[in-house]
Amino acid sequence: MKPSFFQPLSRRHLLRGLGVAMSLPLLDAMLPRLMAAPSQFTPQAKSLGKHPRIICCYVPNGVNIMQWMPKDTGFHYTLSPTLETLKDVKQDFTVITGIGHPHSQGGHSGADTWLTGADLTSKPGSDYANTVSFDQIIAEVHGTQTRFSSLQLSDSSGTGSAGHSHTLSFDQSGTPLPAENSPQRLFERLFVPETTADRTATLQRYAQKKSILDNVMEDAQRLQAKVSKSDQQKLDEYFTSVRSTEQRVERLESWIDIPKPEVARTNLQLNSQPGDAHDRPMWIDVMMELSYLSFLNDTTRVITYEWSREAGGYGGGGENHHELSHHGGDAGMLASLARIDRFHLERLARFMKFLKATSDGDGSMLDHTIIVFGSGMNSGEGGDHSPKNLPLIVAGGHRLGLKHGQHIAFDEKTHPPMNNVFLTLMQKMGVETDRFSDSTSTINGLT
Repeated sequence: MKPSFFQPLSRRHLLRGLGVAMSLPLLDAMLPRLMAAPSQFTPQAKSLGKHPRIICCYVPNGVNIMQWMPKDTGFHYTLSPTLETLKDVKQDFTVITGIGHPHSQGGHSGADTWLTGADLTSKPGSDYANTVSFDQIIAEVHGTQTRFSSLQLSDSSGTGSAGHSHTLSFDQSGTPLPAENSPQRLFERLFVPETTADRTATLQRYAQKKSILDNVMEDAQRLQAKVSKSDQQKLDEYFTSVRSTEQRVERLESWIDIPKPEVARTNLQLNSQPGDAHDRPMWIDVMMELSYLSFLNDTTRVITYEWSREAGGYGGGGENHHELSHHGGDAGMLASLARIDRFHLERLARFMKFLKATSDGDGSMLDHTIIVFGSGMNSGEGGDHSPKNLPLIVAGGHRLGLKHGQHIAFDEKTHPPMNNVFLTLMQKMGVETDRFSDSTSTINGLT
């Protein structure tokens, strides 16, 4: 979807009549539409309970890495021109550079593999085979205690297509979990009480879905005895996906009589549209506000949020993000790309300040919330879409054992697996494991 631009009138616009030309006074119609009032949402003073939480925020198309990467390392590093946007929260995040996904192809499949690190062509006879994303392993640990085991947010609803995913989350069989892009629908799903009629319709929908899953499972089991060993393995993976869906339906059904938290719509710009250039800043902000409220009320503890799909996205002023990522080293395009990077980091800083302003047990919500922010590609010096030296920020989680205010740099030529970072964060979120995908170790210095 292309953005909807509002073309303001020019101050030079003239009214002509009876041979006389007069310039117009300054009208509202002459002001850029992107000057619309920002959100007036404010954070609450205290959370409803201390819990570990994690949100993974994804920006597509890479960044202007030359303006992004700090030149020095350690705890006394100097913020780069782009990261200077985060100067007010410098002690609450760590910059990690020089890491990547050794088995990924990069390019426009960056969102597909950002949280998995998978080789999508690893299976013979298959042109796409993803693996479980690390957020879903965390969701298995914490999801039994919340209404939603995890939330998937994106600027495009559903799952997208292979190599152009609309979601960052993949279940144990590598099946994508659909994302929500409407603030209004998300608010209703999270916080609007169901009427008696809604409850009845929801139970009927769950019953129908379980019936369909039962029939599908029966048909697949009958088929299993007639196919080759290789196909039987594929069916086993399919059974795992079906069982996972069954479990999600059962969880939702078990919560239907538990009241949702009461949350006012005040100052939530729920009508913001992700595909409208005018709405772009407000849409990102309101989805982050809803994420904040979800954490505040312990509606979920795991969120993935794809701010834009790969080969798409707009900057704060409606710029074509994807087009600029193919900059070819052009100085003007790189400058525009850096402005988009700073726009994204402004949104991140705002969210971090919300969490930091809300007390949460023995600290703030930011102290008990891990934020992962980055991209699945590096547009590099020439605009190539590489899976090496991926831009990555890890923020929050002080009380979970993370150390911040530093730049941890690795050799980008060898680019250790990003899954080392994810393994580290999984452990801090209470997952008892010493391995995730192609990880080789945890990250020294981050904990």
